[in-house]
Amino acid sequence: MKTGAKKPTWVIDKERARRAEAKETVWLFGIHAVRDALVNPARERLRLVVTKNAFDRLADAIAASGMEPEIVDPRKFDVPIDEGSVHQGAALEARPLNWGKLADVAISGAGAPLVVLLDRVTDPHNVGAVLRSAEVFGARAVIAPRHHSAPETGALAKTASGALERQPYLRVTNLADAMVELKEMGYVLIGLDGDGTVPLAEAMAGVGTRPVGLVLGAEGPGLRDKTRETCDVIARIPFAGEFGSLNVSNAAAVGLYAASQR
Repeated sequence: MKTGAKKPTWVIDKERARRAEAKETVWLFGIHAVRDALVNPARERLRLVVTKNAFDRLADAIAASGMEPEIVDPRKFDVPIDEGSVHQGAALEARPLNWGKLADVAISGAGAPLVVLLDRVTDPHNVGAVLRSAEVFGARAVIAPRHHSAPETGALAKTASGALERQPYLRVTNLADAMVELKEMGYVLIGLDGDGTVPLAEAMAGVGTRPVGLVLGAEGPGLRDKTRETCDVIARIPFAGEFGSLNVSNAAAVGLYAASQR
């Protein structure tokens, strides 16, 4: 590019998005979520608001973090979280976590070579529950598209019950591209859907010891066509009655368990 030449619009948009992301903060709330964020050295913490009761419960974690808390009256707990949120007298403003590049986490991350991919799952409670299951069964990452997915929020963190601080949650620009990248790393991608062509156990048996990516869609729409086409196989979780279905977080837990038992 010549000196003084005007930058392309896509370059300007990308730089603007990076600047906005750098300024972004999230309010975490609830005793468990705040405690785990306080003791996470990777978490950049900005402001801690607690009641006296919450301070007493979090004293060790607050001391370890080196933060100076704002101790407030429970009746004047004025922080920008949704009304009705069960904050338990503790709220922490922090920067979103940066887990790095997909390749680094998928190839050499902690845990088994197992990841979960969520196709437009926007409910933070579902994503939080998936993160919790992913941690329990030793997955390396939960992966979702940057747009049309649940961002890192206090509600997600509270549902994850601390797992958000330890379980990588990667939000990628394009889910299908990330799936292709994983396949190039040797991952076998198993889509979970009620109309899958084979039972989940059979799909897992066919994978052997190769790395696995479990791909799940949002409740209702399910897997999008492009996502489905990029999977290596579409499997179903058998049910006992004439009809049965699991929500996405329960289906993820079943799939993670099956993968962990290979």
